[in-house]
Amino acid sequence: MPQFLLNARDKPGALDLRMQHRPAHLEWVRSHADKILMVGPVFADDGETFAGSTFVVEFDSLEACETWAAQDPYARAGLFRTVEIMPFKWVFGEGRPS
Repeated sequence: MPQFLLNARDKPGALDLRMQHRPAHLEWVRSHADKILMVGPVFADDGETFAGSTFVVEFDSLEACETWAAQDPYARAGLFRTVEIMPFKWVFGEGRPS
C-alpha cells in the first residue's frame, strides 16, 4: 500500500487552540491506528514548544490521504498554517524507539 509523509505546521501563537483540541486529536489518531505507521508532535527550536505534527501513513491514494487528513480535529479547528502531504517510502528503521 502506498505510504505518505504528512507535515503540518501550527499557526504562530496557536498553542491554546492546539491544547483545546488535543484530546479529540489523540482520540482521532487512535481510531485510525491501522493507517498510521508513525506519528508525533514537532517542536520549536527550544525542544518544548509545540510547532506541528508529522505522520507517516498508508492509504490507497494521495487523494484518500488528503481527505483523511482534513478530518483531523486540529485541521478542522484551523490550527495548521501549512500542511504538506507527499508520497513516501519507508526504507530503513525499525519503528518507534523504546
